Amino acid sequence: MAPINDALADLILLSPSKQFSYQKVAKKYSVSRSTLMRRHHATTQPHALKIINQQKLAPQQEAELVKYIEGLIARHLPPTREMIRNFASTIAKELVSESWVTRFINWHSIYLTSRWATGMDSNRHQADSGDKYSLYFNILGDKIKEYGIEPR
Repeated sequence: MAPINDALADLILLSPSKQFSYQKVAKKYSVSRSTLMRRHHATTQPHALKIINQQKLAPQQEAELVKYIEGLIARHLPPTREMIRNFASTIAKELVSESWVTRFINWHSIYLTSRWATGMDSNRHQADSGDKYSLYFNILGDKIKEYGIEPR
């Protein structure tokens, strides 16, 4: 990458009134004339700089988001893709896309492990009812009164 930077530095050092040829400068540094010209006119930028400018979140913000998601997973509350999208959109102060969420999850897959929750047994599911709980505690309360036990 150094030859293109050297060629750009050479162009910047030229006085504005001096005529120059992109072809001659490119040939001198063995770089592409079109790339040199686009870089000099600032229509393109180095790939690393382009990636940084396109990021929705800074690396520190991504690290904090990963830490927050890890905390949710540790409490057995793994976030959905929509939740991750909402968290990131709030941090970035702009809406992030579904593809951003996919790339984020793939990029941080080492830290974000998804786990399948075990299904609830159908008998337990059928027994899980607020009416059944209240009936149980009403019967229990009646039994306690019947035996004369005072609650503490």
